[in-house]
Amino acid sequence: MIIIKESIKIDEVKNMLGNFFTDMVKGVVDIRKKELALDAELHSDLESLLIENGSLQNDLWGINIYPNLDGEDFLEFDSLINIRPSDNNKSRYVEDDDIRKEIINIVNNLIIR
Repeated sequence: MIIIKESIKIDEVKNMLGNFFTDMVKGVVDIRKKELALDAELHSDLESLLIENGSLQNDLWGINIYPNLDGEDFLEFDSLINIRPSDNNKSRYVEDDDIRKEIINIVNNLIIR
């Protein structure tokens, strides 16, 4: 598991393929600190890593990155940690359009394709 605070190249993400999954890398984005934790079997492991490093749970959103795909297929907003009815998110999907846009911006700034 790694916390990305500075930009990395997509090849570094591709190198993570096979550690847990063959086609995707799980990630958790901190939308306040604009950080990204990558490379674990479970989103909850990445969530815990970020919380141990000062993140707040309300700022964390789980995603899946498909580094060999482009466009909308590159990023998937699906994680059990996203189910938070108290934050108006009742499904695994990130339901808030503004939060999804913020996640996309953070990922695009941290992963150079």
